[in-house]
Amino acid sequence: MRQENGVRLIADELSCARGKRVIVSGVELDVPPGSRLALVGPNGAGKSTLLRVLAGLDAPVSGSVTVDGMDVHRMRYRRRAQLIAVQGQEEAPSAELTLSEAVALGRTPHRTPWALGEEGEQDIVDQALQAVGLDGRGDQSCTRLSGGERHRVVLARTLAQRTPLLMLDEPTNHLDAAWRLRLMDALDNLQSTVVAAIHDLDLVLRYFDSVAVVDDGRIVAYGPPVETFTADLLNEVFGVHGDIVAHPRTGRPHLLIGDAVTTTESSKHL
Repeated sequence: MRQENGVRLIADELSCARGKRVIVSGVELDVPPGSRLALVGPNGAGKSTLLRVLAGLDAPVSGSVTVDGMDVHRMRYRRRAQLIAVQGQEEAPSAELTLSEAVALGRTPHRTPWALGEEGEQDIVDQALQAVGLDGRGDQSCTRLSGGERHRVVLARTLAQRTPLLMLDEPTNHLDAAWRLRLMDALDNLQSTVVAAIHDLDLVLRYFDSVAVVDDGRIVAYGPPVETFTADLLNEVFGVHGDIVAHPRTGRPHLLIGDAVTTTESSKHL
């Protein structure tokens, strides 16, 4: 059973903007310690914008975000980085670094000023590389990596930060089918609280405790994925027909996507 050693995240009447345009408003979230929350929605719904505000990277238009009662937008950068690790959607490691050097950047918030490293840091880096299947390649240059491997190095850096809260923007992007599952298993074994913006609804159903569906500038549904992903919601928000079915071998619930909603069907909701 997953241990609940993460932190509690609360968003209260949160409104988020991109530039001067408000993208999402009225957001109310309560993420228990050690749980996993997925942010889902159609392209352009504002998932990444919301994630950046929740992580403290961007200021809200209104409302607040607290982590264990502390306002993330009033924290000093170093303190926030000790609590929250953030992985962006299109981040890539510097070509000038080795894999170990790129991953070790995740330890920066925990170092004393001007320190080059800390005792046990290499073990943490090695464990993070092992978690993403890149163990034994720490001395290799990042220039020799494929797109999927570069993405895994960024994830390893996030894991090496060892924070009680992880904020991940499309963590399974650029990963093949096997590594998507391996990554989700690795996250599932963490003690941290995890909030992730993600497109793969089946992975959300299988690995996340709760899901917030972002559409039309607000959270239109929020709860356990198996209860939230109704046929009507899949139809109206994502434009697809879908059903939750039990896997014939494991018995675990999976989301089976049928076909796209037709133009005629869509017009019925206008």
